Amino acid sequence: MMRSLYSGVSGLQNHQVRMDVLGNNIANVNTTGFKKGRVNFQDLLYQQMSGAARPNGEVGGVNPKEIGLGMSIASVDTVHTQGALQTTGVMTDVAVQGNGFFVLKKGEQTMYTRAGAFGLDRDGRLVNPGSGLRVQGWLAQNINGREVLATSGALQDLVIPVGSKDPAKATSRVDLACNLDKRTPEIPEGAGLDAVEQGTWRVEEKIFDSFGAPHILRMEFRKAPGETNRWNATVSVDPGVENPANVAVAVGEPAVGNANTFTVEFDNRGLLRRVGDAQGGLSPEAGALDIGVSFEVQGAAPGADGAPTRQTFRLGLGAAGSATSTVTQQAERSSTKVFAQDGYTMGYLDTFKIDQSGVVTAVYSNGSNRTIGQMALASFTNPNGLEKIGETNFVQSNNSGMANIGPSGIAGKGKLIAGTLEMANVDLAEQFTDMIVTQRGFQASSKTIQTSDQMLQELLTLKR
Repeated sequence: MMRSLYSGVSGLQNHQVRMDVLGNNIANVNTTGFKKGRVNFQDLLYQQMSGAARPNGEVGGVNPKEIGLGMSIASVDTVHTQGALQTTGVMTDVAVQGNGFFVLKKGEQTMYTRAGAFGLDRDGRLVNPGSGLRVQGWLAQNINGREVLATSGALQDLVIPVGSKDPAKATSRVDLACNLDKRTPEIPEGAGLDAVEQGTWRVEEKIFDSFGAPHILRMEFRKAPGETNRWNATVSVDPGVENPANVAVAVGEPAVGNANTFTVEFDNRGLLRRVGDAQGGLSPEAGALDIGVSFEVQGAAPGADGAPTRQTFRLGLGAAGSATSTVTQQAERSSTKVFAQDGYTMGYLDTFKIDQSGVVTAVYSNGSNRTIGQMALASFTNPNGLEKIGETNFVQSNNSGMANIGPSGIAGKGKLIAGTLEMANVDLAEQFTDMIVTQRGFQASSKTIQTSDQMLQELLTLKR
């Protein structure tokens, strides 16, 4: 009789634990990155009244007689299913679509979370604004003018230098493309302004010196008189000012002087053949065809020899024999233009963006982009083994396995989606249904205790 009392008590206690877990799930239905809990029950010990007997020649076998002594909690699992993604439009909000965890640091303590509601502190660090925990990743290193991310290195605090300067960059390359019209008339000697204008195709583009000051680069193409498939080109910098810059042009390194012209030759298909300069230099008839250009930088201090400071850049016409991203000569309207130049003036960091790989890119007011760093993600062999420490954070345990830290897209870590947050994976309909089942289990266990008590009462009234 007493066994059923204690079985009922175990049912009451453990259903109460299940109700506690359900209550916590429901309370966190709107908690960003929350992962719901789930209680699993198992039966407890058994008291054996008699063992099993095997059959013999006279009678069959007999099953064991066992009386259960109640139930217990087998586990309280954390269910790491994907939560719904909510669009916020905040550029520092990031959600993980996959199995990865953000890596956070507090001093030397490492924590992991799915809650990506981040922000910046006064020093530009990317942090959890509710706890101040610092988001970890890798900062880009500037090597030979290129931003390089070493994701195999040690983790660092991600710092976004809001308001920082991007220094001016002098133009080092200008690339031309498109077409020179084969039907363009030659300019005869003594031609008037109208004939010169009709026979000239002019291209202009803004370039920058080392101070970030803009200059106008002008190129004028005219058919070479009496030549087939050959054009003469003249290069000038700031031609509209009172004292235009001195320009030198050469196939190799440009010499100082006033030779600012070069020639462009095409084959019978209208594709580039070679280029030459005024000094008689000719390029090979294969590979990329470039012309070197230099000009005096106004306002720059003279060199050690007292000569004016000159800026050099490469003028790219394209690859010989190619029709892609190159200058051609076809019987079609001229459309030659500059499609790329790599210089810019000084700028300030206006904003930043985070892509699906977690790469943080700075966007400057001068139009340039710079890679700042990349967010790290962690994955675990057994994420259910992680320990919850509050504030939607987890820490590694003996049964979770070591954290596999790396960039997104590796080892099932998934991808990052900026401007969104992962909501709790709590389904209220499921929780309310489980609440009803739990309540009924609790009531049934209480009835077991009540009935056992009534039977004991009957036993006590036998001797009256």
